[in-house]
Amino acid sequence: MTEKKYCIKTETLAQMAKALGHPARIAIMKFLAKQDTCYFGDIHEELPIAKATVSQHLSALKEAGLIQGEIETPKVRYCINKENWEYAKQLFGEFFDMELQKGDNSCCY
Repeated sequence: MTEKKYCIKTETLAQMAKALGHPARIAIMKFLAKQDTCYFGDIHEELPIAKATVSQHLSALKEAGLIQGEIETPKVRYCINKENWEYAKQLFGEFFDMELQKGDNSCCY
């Protein structure tokens, strides 16, 4: 059996959605959206979770391309990847702007 391939936009949307699938990551994105850049310590102070957990969440957001980090020894500075932020807005917008079937939805009752 062959694996079903999805288009790049669908794969990217799924990766971004997965990265945003935790309340701490949403909180990080909201915090970063209000900043030009900030350091790891600033993010850690904002969230009521351990440093190692913050690091894991930042890694997931970075892997999805939603944020970027720059090492300024001994600190790491983070910011939203503005190009990918706009692309995420486009992908999520296209997804939620889909027209729904106008049937009677009797299968859902």
